Formats: sequence, C-alpha cells, structure tokens
Amino acid sequence: MECLNSDLLRTFIAVAETGSVTKGAARIFRSQSAASLQIRKLEAILGQPVFDRHGRGVVLTDAGQRLMPVARDVTRKLDATLRELTADELHGKLRLGIPDDQSKESLVRIIGEFVQSHPNVDLEVTCALSAAYPDALAAGALDLAIYEVSQPAPGAEILRRERTCWMMSCHHDLLSRAPVPVALFDRDCWWREAALDALNAAGRPYRIVYSSQSVAGIAASIEAGIAIGLLGETSLSEGMRSLSGEGGFGEMPVSNLVLGQGADTESAPIKAMKDAIRRSFGLA
Repeated sequence: MECLNSDLLRTFIAVAETGSVTKGAARIFRSQSAASLQIRKLEAILGQPVFDRHGRGVVLTDAGQRLMPVARDVTRKLDATLRELTADELHGKLRLGIPDDQSKESLVRIIGEFVQSHPNVDLEVTCALSAAYPDALAAGALDLAIYEVSQPAPGAEILRRERTCWMMSCHHDLLSRAPVPVALFDRDCWWREAALDALNAAGRPYRIVYSSQSVAGIAASIEAGIAIGLLGETSLSEGMRSLSGEGGFGEMPVSNLVLGQGADTESAPIKAMKDAIRRSFGLA
C-alpha cells in the first residue's frame, strides 16, 4: 500500500496556496511537469482529486480541503523537528536586506528557518525597496542583500532571471485611450526608467496615474483596469494579459535577482545565510 510522503504534501500545499500548478511549482523550485506528476500521484493514492481545474488555476475539492490542515501540520512538525535536531552553536551578527516585493514571502520563510537553525545569531533584517541596497553594502550598513538589477556587475551571483513585460487587465481596453494610463514603480527603481524609455521610444503618449513601491500595488492597479504596467512574467495572473508584441509594446529587459555581499565580510553567519539562500533558489 502506497503512503503519503512529505514531498507530495509540500507540492500540494504550494499549488493550493498559489492557486496554480505553474506558480506552485515555481515556489518549490520544480518544473510544472514535475509538480503535475506529484499531484497526480497524490490523487492516485487518495483515489480522488484534490483540485478542481478551471481556466488557468485550481481550487480545492472537498477532499483537498480536508487534506490541507493535515498537510500543513505534518510539514510544519517535520520542519521544526529537523531544525531542532540540527540547530548549532553558531554565534555572531548578520545584517540582511531583502526586497519589499513578491519575493519577500519565500525569503521570509528562509529567515524563519535560519533563526530556528541558528538561534544564537543576532539577525537584523531590512525589508525595503531594494534599489538602495548596493550603496548600503558598499557603506558597510548591510552584510548581505538581495536585489534586482538590469545589468549584473561582473562576477555577481545571480539567483534568478525573469523577463519583464507590459500587462493589462483582460477586462479593460486601455490601449485605445490617449494618453494611455500607466502604473509605475516609485522613482528609486530601474524598472521605472525601463518603462519610461520604452514608452518614449514607441512614441506613445502616456499619463502616470498610479505609483507604488511594491509589485502587489502595481499588479492590483493593472487587475483593476486602472492602468497598464511593467512587471515580471511570473506576476501575470488570471485577470491580466501580456501586451508583448501588441500595440508597439516590444521585448522588455530581463530582471536579474542578485545576492550581494559587503566588502571584506565573510563571517560564519554570513556563509550560513548565503548557503540557505542558495538552497532556496535551487543553487546548492
């Protein structure tokens, strides 16, 4: 008789929480086909579906709703037990900067696990718009930071690459408006400059109607039909559509998420955090 295992449960939780096999697979750093195979195996063991498929997403069935609290409880207990048994005596101080965007969720999980595995490390975390992090690293205000750049410096450690694209609500035709309403990140962000450069190069009149420091804010304005906006491809939701190749909106830059380190710093806590971050991105 086949049994449930934690890998199947983790895939199930990721897909359920993101509402999509594709997004769930990305969260646990699996391919979409691998995540789909895991879900099919889980459903075969249970003898019934755990998700109802609709459009581009999924929702829990009755069986899935019954399984969810058990899956969360089991995986939490396993993770807590592992961290308790492997906790070390690492000491020191670490100042970490993480971006205030949709990457924050997975990074917060990394931090929580790090604290439980290394309880004696004095950890200071800054969560903000990440454009200021390179200067903070150079000034010695941070030891490590994760931030996005369009052009990584030579030798930069790249955690993830993602293409950016213009997006618009599926239910509103904003391209027929002149000027076209646009949502942009606040001034301290290279995505803003990339968006403005593209609009000017296309000769398209525009009006900035919404400004935000977060991906969630820009995405909300797009889904509501307030404006078009430039986001990473993984932010494309069921209520949005990509404008790539439409209405003069051509190919946009790739965003590189990099792990930066302050000069002349390589303490044991820093090394441990770098290893934890690399593992979370499937790089170790």
